[in-house]
Order: sequence, then structure tokens, then C-alpha cells
Amino acid sequence: MIKNFVEELQWRGMIHDTMPGAEDHLMEAMRSAYVGFDPTADSLHIGNLVPIMLLAHFQRCGHKPFALVGGATGMIGDPSGKSSERNLLDEKTLRHNQDAIKNQLAHFLDFESDVPNSAELVNNYDWMKEFSFLEFIRDVGKHITVNYMMAKDSVKNRISSESSDGMSFTEFTYQLVQGYDFLHLYRENNCSIQMGGSDQWGNITTGTELIRRVGKGKGFAITCPLITKSDGSKFGKSEGGNVWLDADRTSPYKFYQYWLNSSDEDAEKYIKVFTFLTEEEIKSIVNTHQEAPHQRGLQKRLAEEITTMVHSKYDFENAEKASNILFSKTFKTDIKTLDEKTFLDVFEGVPQAEVSKDELSEMNMIGALAAKTNFLASNSEARRALKENAVAVNKEKVKEDYQLSEDDLINGKYIILNKGKKNTYIIKVV
Repeated sequence: MIKNFVEELQWRGMIHDTMPGAEDHLMEAMRSAYVGFDPTADSLHIGNLVPIMLLAHFQRCGHKPFALVGGATGMIGDPSGKSSERNLLDEKTLRHNQDAIKNQLAHFLDFESDVPNSAELVNNYDWMKEFSFLEFIRDVGKHITVNYMMAKDSVKNRISSESSDGMSFTEFTYQLVQGYDFLHLYRENNCSIQMGGSDQWGNITTGTELIRRVGKGKGFAITCPLITKSDGSKFGKSEGGNVWLDADRTSPYKFYQYWLNSSDEDAEKYIKVFTFLTEEEIKSIVNTHQEAPHQRGLQKRLAEEITTMVHSKYDFENAEKASNILFSKTFKTDIKTLDEKTFLDVFEGVPQAEVSKDELSEMNMIGALAAKTNFLASNSEARRALKENAVAVNKEKVKEDYQLSEDDLINGKYIILNKGKKNTYIIKVV
């Protein structure tokens, strides 16, 4: 059964532009649409989540999604929104990246079942690699004028007086290559729609123009807004750079934290865009949140939905536990259930000192705080803190006579020391 895809996107705030007639075209029958993904890394990042969600909603509305990995265009570089060319990759690297990206997309799209609208992954390198330059300029280039190409914003911005580097011929031809992708998929796969971010409108419409002139058919464009944050900072970036979908690049704990730390305004927007919750469910969550915003119920639900979808239920539960662990009444047992990577994520940036196992067995609390670790400036400061009952080992208060031992070790190698509420230190036993 076909559901109204455009209507679904509209209430979620995911429509920027649609070509006239696109909604009627989609309601007539099952259609095919594609979105292109850059394969220059072996992981997508959360900046890719909006186009991924476009494809996922498209499939859920009864249509057939194609994910195009730009193996050929990845060898060129897309000028849209970029101030310089990207590094070009060899075929082996591109194939590896393609496989990794498909695994990530499979969290959102059904590639496996034998339903008519199962998702497909294609790589434009497969049809571009045999294309000679002469064939391309004869069969594709002659149909699009330089005037048409120069009018695109992505071109105008790069050759304006603001850009000292200008634009290479390679990049200038990018829109022709992407336009040809659309024509190829239209001919070979009956794919009549291309979707992407609003910055892709110019490239997409070059494709619809080729379909009109060469394919004697009709292609449609649908774009979504580029996600922005209410404080003006860039969406998808943390202090460590991109927030990746790959757990080895961005741990599930840090991924969860990114969404948990959203502002109320952003979280209300994100939960519509990045989850499959219904309009009624979202209204209920928002209303409950507004009654007690300090509990951050909206952010917690957003972080739960998206961490579970990108990683797993187990990863979400582990990340949630890690987030709450500092305030846990059973800290000592809870902290020992975290794996080492998550433990280090939770305590990232906390000062560490290394000691040997022999040193640990001989070390008193003064040594742990000052003499052996230099966490505190002097032995007398350490002694004073202990007398004031301000020191804790693994969140449990201790006196000067406490003896550290292997029983205190977390993951077999860490001990957490606190002086007061704000000062945390870690002893690492090596």
C-alpha cells in the first residue's frame, strides 16, 4: 500500500524543495528514488542521517530506495559547499568503503527481503569506468550548455572573487557526472526521483534536464533542509570532530551523549527528523517534557531511539548506564560492569597517574593523593583533605589509614579518586 511520502516529510520538517508534480507522481504507483553517498571514508556520519532517513521513509511508504555510492564521483570531488577539492581514492579503498557503508545503511533499509521495494545499493563507478572521455563529452556533455552549468550556485560560489583557488575542470564536470547517474538509473532501473540536501538542488536538476533532453522522460527532485543547531554551531560536530556511525570512530557512549546534550529547541526538531516515532507519540513526549524540562525526557527519548537504531539496544543500555553511573547509589558495583572503552569515555580528560602493582600494594592514601601521583600539591594538603572526610576511593569515603589493593581495581587496572565533588583523578595500574 502506497502512503503519502511528501505528507510524511512535511510534518517532520524534512522538505525544502520539491519539483512540481512529484507528490502526484508518488501517489500513482510504487516509484524508485535514489540518494548519493560519498564513499571517501569507511563510515557515514550523522550529517548523512537526514538523507538516510529520506530513503527509509521512502521505503516505509511503499516505494523502492536506491543508495548510490559515488565511487566515480568520489574520485572527482563534489564542489557543493566545499572550498577545496577532496583527496581522490583508489578502487580497492572505495570498494572497502562501499561494503562498510552498506552495513550501516542496513540498520535503516531492508536490503534482504524479496519484497518488490527492497533497497538496492549501486556504485556509479560500475557504469562510469568503461566510459571514455570522448564518449562522455559526445553523449552527455553536448546536451548541457556551459551557461546552464555556470548558473549553478555551487559553481558560482567557487569561481567568485571570494575564492582564490578557483575551480578545476574536474570539479566543474561533477554536475554532469551526477546528472548522468540520474539518467542511467532512470533508464536501467526506472528511477524517477533523486533526493538529497538542499545544497544538491543544482546537481539534481542537471539530472532531470538530461532525462528530459536525452531520455525524453520526466525526473523529479526532492530536497531536505540542511540541519542547523539553534546556537549557531555546526550540526554533526563535537569537540573531537565528526560524530560517526561507526562505533570504532565514535563510541556508542559518545554518540548517545551527543543527542542527550541537545537543547530543548533542537531536540524537538531532531526527534521528528531522526526517529520513526509517529506525530502523536512525539506530541506526547514533547508535552510531558514541557511539564518537567529539567528531567530532559525529550533528549533521553531522542538519544534512546537513535542510539538503538544506529548501534543496538545493548549499546544504548550500556551508554545510558554509563551516563547515570556517576550519580548511582551502587557506583562501586555498577562501574565494574562497564567495558574499558566506555569507562575511558566516561572519564575522558580526567588526570591520570600510572603506578606499578608493587607500588600499589605499598602505597598509603597520602601517596595516592600527592607523593606518588602529584594529584594534590603536597602531602599536607592530602592529609588535610583526608581529615575533612573529603576523599573517596571509587566514590566511597576513606580515611588516612585506608590501604589501596587490587580489590579496588576497575577493569583490573583503574582506581577513581575524588577530592570533594569537583576533583576527580584516576590511578592506572600498569
